Amino acid sequence: MKVFPEDIIYSCEHIWLRVDGYMATIGITDYAQERLGDILSVEFIETDTYVERDETFGSLESVKEVVDLISPVSGTVVVINEDIIEDVSIINRDPYDTGWLVVIEMDNLEQLEDLLAASNYHDFVTQEESD
Repeated sequence: MKVFPEDIIYSCEHIWLRVDGYMATIGITDYAQERLGDILSVEFIETDTYVERDETFGSLESVKEVVDLISPVSGTVVVINEDIIEDVSIINRDPYDTGWLVVIEMDNLEQLEDLLAASNYHDFVTQEESD
């Protein structure tokens, strides 16, 4: 069963954000990790690096493929989850909590308006699966 927590927002690239002021904790959705299968490695840009919305902030390698991580917002990467670098399987086990990827300090909160609430993301995933 797919999980879509209500307290976060989602991108069409299967990235979630938990927003606190200008800080956005970012990870991949349960749907994404399920489709990727076991994740083998993760790479990120360095902290204190500015990333534009729709630019890559890292990549994941899984048993199925390598995917770019696309930032849903512009801002500076201020924290990288070191725990998942040590044990990348955390992303598969707990994508919405301990499996988060990075924290970005956003500089344009209006970009959040383009993202999806849980119910809209659920509809998006349902449509994607039927295509």
